Amino acid sequence: MIYDSLDNIELYKGLSEDIYEGLAFLKNADPDIACGVHQINPRVRAIVSEYETLRENPYGYEAHRRFLDIQFLLKGAEKVCCLPLEKLKETKAYNPDCDAAFYTEDTVSPIDLPIGDGWFTILYPRDGHMPQICLSDPLPVKKIVVKIEIA
Repeated sequence: MIYDSLDNIELYKGLSEDIYEGLAFLKNADPDIACGVHQINPRVRAIVSEYETLRENPYGYEAHRRFLDIQFLLKGAEKVCCLPLEKLKETKAYNPDCDAAFYTEDTVSPIDLPIGDGWFTILYPRDGHMPQICLSDPLPVKKIVVKIEIA
């Protein structure tokens, strides 16, 4: 997992061309960008959505195998709760159609990452994450999740 500000994207230029391209897309995204899927390159796409944050995510934690996520808010703020997979208990087996398995906390409290106001998180396949959680009260947000295919 990486948690940082878009002001620092040059630090990630050598990490992966696809990750850097995804971060550059986020940095240059117009707040009025249309909801839906925006193809960045053949391995990278951005999914823009609007919703109201939740006090509790009914799906729990998720983790992916084929894609890593970069999560970023254009409007509003939310927290993404994170734990490594070995600290989670699987509740729904991996489904390749949606590239996700679902989990619940076992005995460890998560790391809470507030995103919004220029902050993003990069979540790798071993990072269980529960997005869409409100910081205090549920609020409307506009979010971009960049999906990067892993070789």
